[in-house]
Amino acid sequence: METNIEAAVEAILFSTGDAVGLEKLREALDIPSEELAAAVVRLKDRLACEGRGIRLIEVGESVQLCSAPEYFEYIQKTVQMKKQMGLSAAALETLSIIAYNQPVTKGRIEFIRGVDCSYSVTKLMERGFIDEVGRADAPGRPILYATTEEFLRCFGLKNLEQLPPLPEKQTPPAAEIPAAPDIIADVAAQEAADGPPDTEMN
Repeated sequence: METNIEAAVEAILFSTGDAVGLEKLREALDIPSEELAAAVVRLKDRLACEGRGIRLIEVGESVQLCSAPEYFEYIQKTVQMKKQMGLSAAALETLSIIAYNQPVTKGRIEFIRGVDCSYSVTKLMERGFIDEVGRADAPGRPILYATTEEFLRCFGLKNLEQLPPLPEKQTPPAAEIPAAPDIIADVAAQEAADGPPDTEMN
């Protein structure tokens, strides 16, 4: 019996409940990358066009099934989803700096912001938005931070190239940095509706 590739991809993603790498899917289905890519596009379009309650999203080199955003209110009422703490303005500003300057050290973040960022960095790591990705080739070998796939998934980005452009090439002085680009601020506002924001402890 010939395998329905679209259905197989849907079944795998539904069963795992998490993002699955395209290469892992290709190996599991034993098909060429081009055939898998075409099947993923067809499945993504079909789920959207049919008005289904789930969507297929791309996160870097992975794909994942998620609920359609227009049904979030009903999902929340039904399963009584745990409320998430919103991000403070300080955490959003820190996240913006990391997103546009990664990989970046905490010292560089603090130089741009002009204040200690230890609490914000810790909260962002707890939320899974950033992670340690290595150490800088500098005295003391400070830790480098970068955004994660969870950051891309949460903010609806396929990759970092989809971040909205900054007004200027250079990093602005700390006093001129906006709270966060619209794409980050908008999602944070949605989260804030679910609970009180974090408090900057600096």
